[in-house]
Amino acid sequence: MLIERIYTTAGQDPFAKINFISRTSKIVNPDGTVVFELDNVIVPENWSQVATDIMAQKYFRRAGIPAVLSKVPEENIPQWLQRSCPDKEALKKLKKDKRYGCEIDVRQVLGRIVGCWTYWGWKYNFFNTENDARAFFDELCFMLAKQMAAPNSPQWFNTGLYWAYGIEGPSQGHYYVDPDSGKLTRAINSYEHPQPHACFIQSIKDDLVNEGGIMDLWVREARIFKYGSGTGSNFSCLRGEGEPLSGGGKSSGLMSFLKIGDKAAGAIKSGGTTRRAAKMIILDIDHPDIEEFIFWKLAEEQKVAALVAGSKICEQDLNNIMKACHEWGIKEERFDTAKNRELIKTINTARSHYVPEGFIQRVIHLADQGFKSLSFEKMDTSWESQAYITVSGQNANNTVRVTEQFLKAVEKDGQWDLVLRTGNKTHKTLNARELWKKIAFAAWSSADPGLQFDSTINEWNTCPKSGRINAS
Repeated sequence: MLIERIYTTAGQDPFAKINFISRTSKIVNPDGTVVFELDNVIVPENWSQVATDIMAQKYFRRAGIPAVLSKVPEENIPQWLQRSCPDKEALKKLKKDKRYGCEIDVRQVLGRIVGCWTYWGWKYNFFNTENDARAFFDELCFMLAKQMAAPNSPQWFNTGLYWAYGIEGPSQGHYYVDPDSGKLTRAINSYEHPQPHACFIQSIKDDLVNEGGIMDLWVREARIFKYGSGTGSNFSCLRGEGEPLSGGGKSSGLMSFLKIGDKAAGAIKSGGTTRRAAKMIILDIDHPDIEEFIFWKLAEEQKVAALVAGSKICEQDLNNIMKACHEWGIKEERFDTAKNRELIKTINTARSHYVPEGFIQRVIHLADQGFKSLSFEKMDTSWESQAYITVSGQNANNTVRVTEQFLKAVEKDGQWDLVLRTGNKTHKTLNARELWKKIAFAAWSSADPGLQFDSTINEWNTCPKSGRINAS
């Protein structure tokens, strides 16, 4: 490649025309508690505070950056482009707490990412000359600093950590195509050949524990989430609820497994150094469990509403019952549900609000033991609240994959068959237009499911010999 300079000058620091300043990045919960704080973050002056916070909280490497580096000589690699590693002798002379730290300057991040790209480009003969490689490095450093371009999140997280700092880690089960041999190779270091890709489409088999099956997918998804990428799968090959199993008995159904995968994804918390799990679930419109899938998110949203309202009602009514016990004037009648009129009144109010009878009796016994108030957690609709953590379906974007045949059935107000995955027989016949309305209502109510247009996508398949496209 020939690289023409537009924004930078040969021999000059690519950041020379950009003013960098020191800022504090602080992220605070609504209740005032500090989630994250980092002082003296060095960013371009024109960056917003939001950009500063994202860089500081997510993209800075927060551990393992050596205070002193040395170059690793490599044949035919210019010195400025050689990778670096910790200078162990120099590090020994420093105090232990000063030997390693975190990234604190945007120029460190841009240098490692663009430097790594340039190193790979040079090593595999993408550039005509060393001047082109240098121009590539300088121009991209400038463009990223000025926010004229940006890579996807996994690039920020992972690219260049081995090249710039010599950071290594045990293999996490990743594979890469060796550029020299062209063969698929298992990685022995999780950072030398990092995971910089945004999203993956993964297949799944209707098998519980074997390779490529349901439980294996959760492991592969976790591997992808750990390094900040997203994943999506079409689950339509899994048999529906009640379909026969090979060893006898009946399947618990697709939804039971989707809920397991959802909880596994939810374990990748946003407090980590990458991001929340990014996951997509796809189901074909003829799957036997399609109706439950369509209403999954909507049903879970209704559960959240019930948890929020119910927790507040329980906290209020149960404490009123306890208060009525202690405030009744005749001591011998305080806990008598036949004589304490205020207690009877509060119990009836609680029952009218459907507070469980067991809780009502329990709070009276607690009052009899001397308790003056009851601690009952009140939930809210914050997306990281106990209410949302408790329900399922919150860690993925759900998508229904529709065909031209289905859309024509909707247009003509025709019938639509749901097909068993075992035996390919019709499980149930629905009115296509009514099923379409269910999708529209659920999406209006909860923003899910989305749509993929299977027929159109496959008509535009640019690699038909590689097989049909089942997930996009």
